[in-house]
Formats: sequence, structure tokens, C-alpha cells
Amino acid sequence: MMNTKYVIGVDIGTTSTKSVLFTKEGRIISTHGVEYPLYSPTPETAEQDPDLIFTAVIESIKETMQKGKIPVEDLLCVSFSSAMHSLIAVDRNGHPLTQCITWADNRSSEWAKKISEEMDGHSLYLRTGTPIHPMSPLAKLTWIKHEFPVIAASAYKFISIKEYVFYKLFGRYVIDYSIASATGLFNLKDLDWDKGALEVAGVTRDKLSELVPTTYHLSGLAEVFANELGIMKNTPFVVGASDGVLSNLGVNAIKPGVVAVTIGTSGAIRAVTNKPVTDPKGRIFCYALTEDLWVIGGAVNNGGMIFRWARDQLGASEIEAAKRLGIDSYELLTELASKVNPGSDGLLFHPYLAGERAPLWDANARGSYFGLSLHHKREHMIRALLEGVIFNLYTVQLALAELIGKPEQIHATGGFARSGLWRQMMADIFNQEVSVPESIESSCLGAAILGMYGIGEIDSLDVVSKMVGGSHRHMPIHENVEVYSELSPIFIRISRMLKDEYQNITDFQKKHIKIGM
Repeated sequence: MMNTKYVIGVDIGTTSTKSVLFTKEGRIISTHGVEYPLYSPTPETAEQDPDLIFTAVIESIKETMQKGKIPVEDLLCVSFSSAMHSLIAVDRNGHPLTQCITWADNRSSEWAKKISEEMDGHSLYLRTGTPIHPMSPLAKLTWIKHEFPVIAASAYKFISIKEYVFYKLFGRYVIDYSIASATGLFNLKDLDWDKGALEVAGVTRDKLSELVPTTYHLSGLAEVFANELGIMKNTPFVVGASDGVLSNLGVNAIKPGVVAVTIGTSGAIRAVTNKPVTDPKGRIFCYALTEDLWVIGGAVNNGGMIFRWARDQLGASEIEAAKRLGIDSYELLTELASKVNPGSDGLLFHPYLAGERAPLWDANARGSYFGLSLHHKREHMIRALLEGVIFNLYTVQLALAELIGKPEQIHATGGFARSGLWRQMMADIFNQEVSVPESIESSCLGAAILGMYGIGEIDSLDVVSKMVGGSHRHMPIHENVEVYSELSPIFIRISRMLKDEYQNITDFQKKHIKIGM
């Protein structure tokens, strides 16, 4: 009888790193996650300590191996997924000169506006597939170049968090096509750094990492790390791709007509094409999965982080009760929200606490409740908040449907999939059947599959269809659909009407709250 073979998928997320040990056939053996803080001392700032994240990567792999209790020689590879758009300036010795500036950081918003309006930003978007927005390293680099010239001059490299992890492990700076395609600096057609984008950002290609395919792998791990992780030092580490595109792979949404909807810390709607596609209106992104598969869609800043904010700011009693009962505080908050009618009795929440990418592409957008009256209680505010996240994603789907048509299937994943209430909200607001795969950690599964493909253990990504089962299916409830269909146009119109006021309130916040590096 042949020995079982295994693979680890690692997802470096915005609020935590997760590692999952799978069998070659996709069965989960063990998992481990490690959280870390997101520092937001001002409304515009969202950054992290890169060394805390590296430590989390090490701990998550180590604990997953210890829990799995597998023979180390049976581990085929470790493969990586990572959040996009992060930026770290490092010196010649690889030491950070900045924190890890995340996708949610909006301090480069003025420079994003300049790029868009004064530097032929739309042409840059059409070549690179990354909308002009402060999320992108293109805008962040331009901001650093002009506002922090000492850091710009001192930096040896500008890298993402995944590049930082691989440098610490292997002493090499490599960036996969997927993460690179989310920088705003990568030419989709040429699979190379875009000369015009580099000029705008004020960097030369030697300041960036070596471009490699998503299937590229390194081995020869330092013995100290191999011993700590509990793996063999010649175990291949596959560079992998970004969390968004790997989530599509992990939920088997890589065929025409199948759309993946993810709500993790942020959120996104994505579909796969066999060539790069950009939008004449500049509303969607286009990122690489492999050289032959591309993922188009729209990302929102405000996903699960909104529920986390609600827990921390509105759920003190649920946090304490959960501690006493030994359960998740989110379960208690969801139970509270479930007691409220769909539509929250006419209360809408616009979840723009971190600005917004799709559908607004407005870093100045701010969150708000609308329709609040004396009959509304805390439970209405929590339910409206959950509904607001789904309403916002629905507006992104409307834009995507203009390019590729209404999806035939919706596969949902991410941390929100643990909540039956949230899943049903999606089916009702989207007015479509929503299926959820057994593994909600789709990016980890996608990374594992891509890793096996990269080392030649499997010959096609289509094996995912045998690994993903549907554990939940939600059909729209007619009465709820009618309610949400009345509210969604109001939700959309309000956000468009407030565009000028978003700018005004942002100006006020910038004036009265110090924003720095």
C-alpha cells in the first residue's frame, strides 16, 4: 500500500496567517492560524509589523505539522497564498525601513488622484490591470518618493510581505506574476515590469524583486528553520499566488460562468478568463493565476473587518458572554442580528470604514448609517452592518456582469461562510443560489493545488473539481428578495450622492488628525 502524500497551503492574510495540511487528495489533516494586529492610528493608516507576520508564518506551519503528526518525508511541498498590494521598504541587509503598508492604507490617496488625472493613469491601468487607487504599490511608491525622499533614497528594495517571508527563509528576492500583477507596475501583455509605471513610481527595476511564475519553487531551507518547522530542508517552497486568485481555484471557480465571492478581511467577486481583460471604464482588476489563466473582478476594502469592528465597538457584552460560555463572540452577535427582519426595518449601513475600492474606487469614502430612527436598536445596527457588506458586493457584481454577463453559478467562501445568516443574506440580496464548499479556507486549498502543479505532482488544476464538495446551498427566499430589491437601489444612490461629502469629511479628518509615516 502506497504511503499518503501531503501538502501545506499557507495563506498570509491581513489579520492572520493560516496553514492547512492537506492530503494529496484534498482532505484536511490539521490547521493552525495566528492573528496579528493592524495598526490604524489615523483614518488613513493601515500597516503591520512585518516581523510579527513572519513569526506567524513560522508558528502556523510548525503547529500544523505538529498537529498533523505525519512522516516529514511525505510532505510534498509548502505553497503560499498572500494578501495583495502590501509594500515594505528594506535596506541592503533586508531590514525594514517601514512597516508593512497594507492594501487598506489610504495615505497615498492624493498621489493616486494625481496619477489618475495628470499622469495618464487610465493608460497605466489598461496595461497593468490594477485600478489607480491608494491600495496599489504604484501609488504608495509615488507617495513615498515625494513625501519621504530619505526613505526612498535609502531603500535597497521595495517588496511585499510574501517577498519578505521568502527573503527571510531563502535569502532571495522573488515575486510571482500574481502578486506583481496587483502592484500597478506589471505589464500584463509582456509579463514584465512596465517601463511607464516605473517612471511614474520613481523606481528602477533593480529596486524590485525577480519576477517568477506562480509555480516557481525554492528549496534548501536553512537548517535552523527546517528544524523549527519540523520539515526536511529540501522540501520545496512554492512561491504561489495571491489570495484572491487562489480562492477562485480553491472553490473550483475556474470555468466560464462560475463566479467566486469571497468575504475575508476584505471581499471580492472574481471570474477566470484565458487572457488578460481590462475594463474601458476602469472598474475591475485583472490579476494572474498562471501565464494562461487570469482572474478579473472587483475587490472591496470592507468585508469581515467590518464585523470585527462591530464586535469590538458594539459587542462588549457578547465578548464577555462568549468568554464565559467558551464560544465564539461572533456567534452571539449573529444570533442577535437574526432576530431582526431582513432589511433591518429600513436601516442601511454603508461599510466604507477603510475607504473603498470597487465599486466606488474612492479612498475618501466613509461609513454611515442611513434611516436610523428611534425604533432601531443595537441588533438592527448589527444586522444592517452585515447586510451592508453584501449590498456593496452586489453592486460590484452588477459592474462585472456588464463585461461577462450574469453568472451561472456563485461559489462563496471566506470567513463569512461560517455564518448561515450571512450566507442566506447573500442568496437573498443577489437573488441567486449560493453554494459554499466544504473548506472555507479556499486560498489555502488553492495554494496547495497550485503547489502540487508547480512541482509536477499533478498535471492539471482541474483536479480541484474532485476535492471541493458543496457543504451548504442557499436558495433565495422570495419574501426577502422583495425587501432587498427595494433597498438596494437606495443603497447605491446614497453612496453616489455623497461623493463630494466624502471628500469634505476626509479633508476635515486630515486637518484635525495628524497623519504621518
